[in-house]
Amino acid sequence: MADLDPRLHFVTATAIVVKDGKFLITKRAAHEKAFPNKWTVPGGKLVRKEYESLPYKTPYPQWYNMMDWLVRKEVREEAGIEIEKPEYLTDLLFIRPDGYPVVTLSYWARYKSGDVKLNGEMSDFAWVTAEEAKKYDLIEGIAEEIAEVGRIISGTPSR
Repeated sequence: MADLDPRLHFVTATAIVVKDGKFLITKRAAHEKAFPNKWTVPGGKLVRKEYESLPYKTPYPQWYNMMDWLVRKEVREEAGIEIEKPEYLTDLLFIRPDGYPVVTLSYWARYKSGDVKLNGEMSDFAWVTAEEAKKYDLIEGIAEEIAEVGRIISGTPSR
């Protein structure tokens, strides 16, 4: 493991996409460093070179609404679909196998348009109910997040 600066973290965002009462899950490719071959939801890292060319409205390079931008971009890249406005769900921190800490901000959003077309980071996908999601080898916590979104959209109180 490399000598890591304890102050540095990856920042990622994920999206639980809802369409007709079902949720989009995707299977991570075997070559992925974190959670290879596990089922999850679309998402990815915030990468400086991807956003620094975006316009900003301040005298200094600072960008607002970057998580909204990141979630939409990652869903588009990984699944080929468009989503409505992402809504914050929860956050978590984990340590990757290579030692890097990752802050993950989880969102949910309603499907807007397009047909699912996976990129090379994902090897399969499925539209599932919250109950069906439990039958997949999901990254720990994803099934609970999907169930929580199910409660939100149905108006059922959280547990």
